[in-house]
Amino acid sequence: MPEGAASRRGVGGCPCNLEGVLVSDFHYELPEELIAQEPLADRAGSRLLHVDTAKAGGLEDRQFREFPELLRPGDLVVFNNTRVFPARLYGRRGGMRSQPVSAQNPAAREFLQGRIEVLLTRQVQREPNEWECLVRPGRKIGLGEQLFFGEHDELQAEVISRGEFGERRIRFAAPPDFFGVLEKIGHAPLPPYISREDSSGDRERYQTVYARERGSVAAPTAGLHFTPEILARMRERAIETAEVTLHVGLGTFQPVRVERVEEHRLHSEAYSISEEAAEKIARARRESRRVVAVGTTTVRTLEYAALQGNGEVRAGSGEANLFIYPGYKFQVVRALLTNFHLPQSTLLMLVCALGGKENVMLAYGHAVRERYRFYSYGDCMLVE
Repeated sequence: MPEGAASRRGVGGCPCNLEGVLVSDFHYELPEELIAQEPLADRAGSRLLHVDTAKAGGLEDRQFREFPELLRPGDLVVFNNTRVFPARLYGRRGGMRSQPVSAQNPAAREFLQGRIEVLLTRQVQREPNEWECLVRPGRKIGLGEQLFFGEHDELQAEVISRGEFGERRIRFAAPPDFFGVLEKIGHAPLPPYISREDSSGDRERYQTVYARERGSVAAPTAGLHFTPEILARMRERAIETAEVTLHVGLGTFQPVRVERVEEHRLHSEAYSISEEAAEKIARARRESRRVVAVGTTTVRTLEYAALQGNGEVRAGSGEANLFIYPGYKFQVVRALLTNFHLPQSTLLMLVCALGGKENVMLAYGHAVRERYRFYSYGDCMLVE
């Protein structure tokens, strides 16, 4: 696994020594039909592309069921145990701040009070209950707009501010059980490249089997392949595991709008590491055992914590905004299980930093030719 020298702390917190890395360097062509629209009936039925960076041309087509056997004795596998909540809301505008509508034009009133979509991305504070979110149609929803959600207006909110790229901050008139209401009227926050409405099955399938800590608006998708049986086989092989939490928000999937990678800034996402997890990680590192991360969110949690702890991963919580791209020197993670990511995304850049850009981009080309399934409900790769 290549490592770059850490000579400076770049924009977004990345201690990298590379400048002038172009976002376009991380482009690849993907036929639309390779974007997985539905999950497999069997979680563990996915394909796995094994990328061994120590070997020339080290690409091997495997099945995810083989993952426990691909691990080494002594490996510590770290999971992100965040739980996705139904963060997508459909509702209507109040139309209270719109221009008066002529009585002769009822269609205009229907437009002003028409359907809206809100994706909650981060709870800013609990009292009052304020959230950062993305809205559609964005240009039509201004400050002071009243929003209503649910068949019987179970949730009501007001738009109180606007972000640089059209994000909104909204304040809910909180019911007694806000998350309980979300569970009833909210929808699974499927990513935009899944071109269908969410179904009742997505509530369970767009969630890892070990999800515990509520707070994510997108699944840590590398974990979607695991089943109780796979986890049991790992235990049988004496593979140690640990869990951390990073609540996936806008920072994970925000688009890169700059030409040069180092100019991009990540939004912060809440994380926490327990005493138990910190001790397991410290012990594995003392004993020179590999730390294998399940998913890019786990990588960012561990590496951010190590930067904050002068090289040590310590128990605690905070807001992580570490942007990892080629040139970053990894302190903790030595191998990564991950799904395939969008072209020019920060997630693809992170994988390239770990496995080497040339290795990873060759692997992506191979995956396209071999017709792997891509993105959230798609196949995965093990990079080591």
